[in-house]
Amino acid sequence: MNATFKTLPVCLFLLLSARVQAAPPAAPKPAPTRSVSAPSDAERYARRCQSQTAQRIARPQGTMLWGTKRGWDPEKPTEERTSVLVSVALDAPRQAEAGVTALRFEDGRLWAVPAPEKGATASDVVGTVLQGTSSDGKPVEVAICGAEPAADDPGRVFYRIEAWNAVAREWENPCVALDRSPAPRALAVGGVWDASGAHADAADRFTFACENGAISKCILWGYAPWASRDGKSLAGLHQACTRLARADYCGNGRSHTRQDTTIDIYDRLGVLERATEVTREWDPAKGSFEAAWAPDGATCLSRTRDGRALDLILQECPGRFQADTGDARDEGGTCTVRRGDVKPGAALLRNLSYGPAKAP
Repeated sequence: MNATFKTLPVCLFLLLSARVQAAPPAAPKPAPTRSVSAPSDAERYARRCQSQTAQRIARPQGTMLWGTKRGWDPEKPTEERTSVLVSVALDAPRQAEAGVTALRFEDGRLWAVPAPEKGATASDVVGTVLQGTSSDGKPVEVAICGAEPAADDPGRVFYRIEAWNAVAREWENPCVALDRSPAPRALAVGGVWDASGAHADAADRFTFACENGAISKCILWGYAPWASRDGKSLAGLHQACTRLARADYCGNGRSHTRQDTTIDIYDRLGVLERATEVTREWDPAKGSFEAAWAPDGATCLSRTRDGRALDLILQECPGRFQADTGDARDEGGTCTVRRGDVKPGAALLRNLSYGPAKAP
């Protein structure tokens, strides 16, 4: 009996071996091919707002205005004043809940039109696909994937968005990811910005400003353009802040700073005041006056933030600045050059920064 059981595994092994040897070899599977046909609208919209691995862009250059990617093709060189998404239309959504004909922008929030009978909430717009535009004028669809009220201000809403990448034919977060914000969200801001950094009001369009861009940063610093302080609108201060944050001295949309450079900002209205205490990010004793700012760029400049020669700025915007050897105390510091076409009191913001390292 024991001998019988000992031979059973051997018989099974031989039987299986014979079957394997007798079976014809399997035909090799063809290599997967990528379809070149564009997906239909229904297929494309069904793929929106799916969870994706956070993508990072290596060495993001300078400080961004919109905080968005410059282009969809990583191998194609792009200029810093370009973006895959610069404006979004409020009317005629490409995809929306039944009955929704448009969106309405008010004080940093988006609302469905008409409003739901059950009462409007921030999440009513989630799932909507809107028609956006890139800096080269090409259409780009934008999907709203989430709406998250800010913890410090429930009236301010962060939106998680995706745009249709026509190169990869996939939905993708258009916001540039950085180490401190690997999955950046966006704020809705009224109007649009052009390549020069100038803002224009637009009743039918708005901007999705990503967290790592200057438009969004300036709102988070306290300069919401729809807000006011002591009866005065903060719209002008917000626009001046977008110039300051990027060190856009000439007001032409070109930045002169490095990513994550620490600065100290202050204004006449007291929204932000000069720092007096040492923190991990800032030491007041090491900071010095850099520039004063208006909505169209610097009005007074002591030195550059990134250490480049001041002559290079004068060459970039000839005739804009003139030498100033006086003590510009009304600007909060001593100016090396100032604009001759504006009054000294025209500046809305001023900033300090760390000067370039001294030569040994």
